[in-house]
Amino acid sequence: MKNIAIILSGCGNRDGSELQESLSLMLAIDRKGWKYQCFAPEGPFEVVSHVDGRMVDDDEEEGTIVDLEQRDIFEESARIARGNILPIGMYKAADYDALALPGGMGAARNLSSYAFEGSQMVVIDSVLDALLETYRAGKPICAMCIAPMVVARVLGRYGVHLTLGGECEAAAVARGLGATTEVCGATDVCVDTEHRILTTPAYMVAGHISEIFDGAANMIEELDKLEISK
Repeated sequence: MKNIAIILSGCGNRDGSELQESLSLMLAIDRKGWKYQCFAPEGPFEVVSHVDGRMVDDDEEEGTIVDLEQRDIFEESARIARGNILPIGMYKAADYDALALPGGMGAARNLSSYAFEGSQMVVIDSVLDALLETYRAGKPICAMCIAPMVVARVLGRYGVHLTLGGECEAAAVARGLGATTEVCGATDVCVDTEHRILTTPAYMVAGHISEIFDGAANMIEELDKLEISK
């Protein structure tokens, strides 16, 4: 039975992990008969409304200057994991068969600064360490939606191959970081056998939740094939 580590980045597609992608990934792993363990970094993030996309104020009284509402990445991620979550500092690549990152803007806002700094993005130390440790251990890394940008920033120098869906600004930035990119449909999986990276576009191009699950399931199937051919 394989054990997959999942890095979450909050709760909700606008400022955390995309729920439908996260749950589809967990369900695909579970249906395969494998286990998973969720991890997340600790620290504050600024809340974005999932109704209208605006930044949320602590006090919305008109004419007042207030701070934006902040929540904790780890606490919010625990909502998705039903409380079964560990601080990312406890992650050890040796204990898991693969590392997976669902998408959602949390990957671009909380795990990295891509949403704010584009090609000048940085990845937070704990996530950078987890990705590097996994890569150097020869363990596979899976990523969905915008999360491959995090992979590109950390591992692009090695020439990793991945997808961000269609030809888009993110794909151009990923290539600028040293990665190569592939155009894929919503349920397709880009498999980089050499570097053991698997990516699927999810809501970068998908229009239906069924496509999200099919993409996640296909990614897990490709992960199984990759391990068999090891």
